[in-house]
Amino acid sequence: MSSTQDRPREFPPQQQEPPGVTGAMTPPPDHGEQSYRGSGRMEGLRALITGGDSGIGRATAIAFAREGADVAIGYLPDEEDDAQETARWVREAGRTAVLLPGDVTDEETARALPGRAADELGGLDVLVNNAGFQMARREAFEDVTTDEIDRVLKTNLYALLWITQAALPHLSEGASIVNNSSIQAYQPSTSLLDYASTKAAINNFTVNLAAELGPRGIRVNAVAPGPIWTPLQPATQPESKVQSFGQDTPLGRAGQPAEVAPAFVYLSSPGDASYVSGTVLGVTGGKPVF
Repeated sequence: MSSTQDRPREFPPQQQEPPGVTGAMTPPPDHGEQSYRGSGRMEGLRALITGGDSGIGRATAIAFAREGADVAIGYLPDEEDDAQETARWVREAGRTAVLLPGDVTDEETARALPGRAADELGGLDVLVNNAGFQMARREAFEDVTTDEIDRVLKTNLYALLWITQAALPHLSEGASIVNNSSIQAYQPSTSLLDYASTKAAINNFTVNLAAELGPRGIRVNAVAPGPIWTPLQPATQPESKVQSFGQDTPLGRAGQPAEVAPAFVYLSSPGDASYVSGTVLGVTGGKPVF
């Protein structure tokens, strides 16, 4: 992995339309393409990653594949180019990549996703609920429309509930679920009130579901990233905030997707994390998750 000196502390002003694409980002994010080395910790497992086309989802897909897992990738149809690139890296690692386009804010689409993944992969061992959406380009809470609230809640929370419910019949003892939370659950920004609320809910969902599924031998955990350089940032943040993105962390910079993926690998590994459930693991650049 490249040294911390190589990681930018400031970004050029830039803006995209949601959901954002990787190719338009300057500098490009590091997904571990050149740095991640696997050691067989997920050999033979089958994983579904929602929002697996870019950002943390792409880095996690690459890491899973290099650890020996086959990967199904859920993504919006508008993100086809990014999804194809992620699939290329998975296949270069010698693993199966399955592409599953669809908008998970639609209940029928969301509920169908785990079954589609299990059919294509021959089963399902790991579910990563990673798909998320935020919108920070507004002045005050009064500016938030019902459509915007619907998009955030349905992407971040409703879809997670629907997909997890539909995945459970495919998961057996030893399986794991890893949800993508956020530092926003602990240190919410006023401009992300609705987004932060969904992440706090995900933390509670994680702990409660871990208690319910523990007797079935299914582990449930979450990762809480801090500010991570993904397409969501230039697509949903004002240019002024993009430039200084991540500088408010103790480490003084934004994180890269490659720095978050190992947390998903750890929590998904039946060997390394066999006694870990109901945990939210922070990858925040030093911001506290308590």
